[in-house]
Amino acid sequence: MSGCKVFFQTLGCKVNQYESEAMQKLFEANGYELAQEISEADVIVVNTCTVTAVSSQKSRQMIRRAAGANKNAVLVVVGCYAQSEPDEISKIDGVDVIIGTKDRVRVVKLVELALSNRGEKILQVGNVNDIRDFEELPHTPHRTRAFLKIEDGCNNFCSYCIIPYVRGRVRSRKLESIRAECLELKAAGYKEIVLTGIHIGAYGRDFQSKINLVDAIKTVLDAANPLRLRLGSLESAEMSDELIDLLKSDGRICNHVHLPLQAGSDEILRAMRRPYTTKNFAELTARLVKEIPEISIGTDLIVGFPGETDKHFSETLEFIQTQPFSKIHVFPYSARVGTVAATLPDQIPSQVKKFRAGRALEISRAKSQKFSERLLGKTVEIIAETSTNGVVDGLTKNYVRVYTPDKNIALGEVIKVKVEKIFNDGVFGE
Repeated sequence: MSGCKVFFQTLGCKVNQYESEAMQKLFEANGYELAQEISEADVIVVNTCTVTAVSSQKSRQMIRRAAGANKNAVLVVVGCYAQSEPDEISKIDGVDVIIGTKDRVRVVKLVELALSNRGEKILQVGNVNDIRDFEELPHTPHRTRAFLKIEDGCNNFCSYCIIPYVRGRVRSRKLESIRAECLELKAAGYKEIVLTGIHIGAYGRDFQSKINLVDAIKTVLDAANPLRLRLGSLESAEMSDELIDLLKSDGRICNHVHLPLQAGSDEILRAMRRPYTTKNFAELTARLVKEIPEISIGTDLIVGFPGETDKHFSETLEFIQTQPFSKIHVFPYSARVGTVAATLPDQIPSQVKKFRAGRALEISRAKSQKFSERLLGKTVEIIAETSTNGVVDGLTKNYVRVYTPDKNIALGEVIKVKVEKIFNDGVFGE
């Protein structure tokens, strides 16, 4: 709609960021402009998250703030929290349109319907179990790194996780569609592509043909030929020989993997319904470190899972100490209504979860610094991402943040930096 402005607020993961960028392109294709301030917007889109109770709370707060900041705008709430709690969102004054995790491609039409029928709420939240196909959304990246969504949904149903209930089952993007977007990214000059999805390791499982993640990776490498290809989070059980061989052999693929561990106690892993043991996990990380020089391995850890005793937690601390992690994201367990874990006995008090998170974070910080110290005195290559207060930063291939003085460096430029010292959440050099 010519002359109208739209403003986006996004919570959550890289998938949400991708989907917000895609919806922005839909609005721009229909004549909307991007508002720089929420107060000047005719339409506000809040893309929500519900992976934890804190995420849901932040989503509610953002919706209320958006409603209060501009009462004249059409307020659209979309995403995972909208899928899980549409009735709660309907009670918030000022919300006009609610869209779950499907039908985002219709967002402009629903907004224009709301503009012509102010005061009438539009609810577009279907059953995720009815979704069978990957939702194709036009996409234009708005960063120096381009996210490329290749999959949606998850079939794992870990006992603590709400995501399969709000995203549905695995739906893979067709290789022809991936190739087409990669050609656009190549033409636009993007040097780094990040593969993203809810469960990218399951790519292709919904196809009748024997297509898997390696096929998707090879398609991206062939069509886009990026300087770097970075993989999103992968389950350790899905690190096949074929995938590891490709990581070793193609220098364009970043030597960084994120493998969610979640717990270092086999008893807790079984209660979480995780498909591996600590022995399986340790064998994989040892192989990766041996076969791929300078690889960095990130992970996720949940502390305070129901029934986690002091002994279980000690086992987790001992295990993560032995692992070659470069970074550990630590999450206190968050009960999600509708999941198995929320009904388990022996829920852990919040103060105990907070204490355990603190202990795990101490190990994370020490491991991150130790990994960064390996770069001291070395010259590394980064792609300039942001510039703030005269300092440019970017990531190495193995995911260390590097800062350097901004000497008229263009964002997106490839630069070499000699690392001098530990700095902020990474290193600094000239």
